[in-house]
Amino acid sequence: MSDANTKIEETIKANDVVLYMKGTKSMPQCGFSSKVAGVLNYMGVDFADVNVLADEEIRTGIKEFSDWPTIPQLYVKGEFVGGCDIITEMTLSGELDTLLVENEVAFDKDAADKIREANA
Repeated sequence: MSDANTKIEETIKANDVVLYMKGTKSMPQCGFSSKVAGVLNYMGVDFADVNVLADEEIRTGIKEFSDWPTIPQLYVKGEFVGGCDIITEMTLSGELDTLLVENEVAFDKDAADKIREANA
């Protein structure tokens, strides 16, 4: 296993929710990363952010690890959930709420409902 795979595995095991993104949750550096981080931040989800721009090995490694070609990538309880489009769809359908509840991840249900209301 490569060093990148080891780091990725350790990170997703050590944190309930991890977002591999371009930039950080407080300073996203691409629109897709900004959208997913914004949803998680707004919903009050406590998540670890990994800036793939800071480490080329992780940037390449995460794509191989998940077999997913794009960033951002969201992991919940060690499982790959998806990228921006999937997280957006899951947020609007309520599936993200269900996933978080099933995995005992705290979030603000009222904030999630407001996102859906604003996009109805």
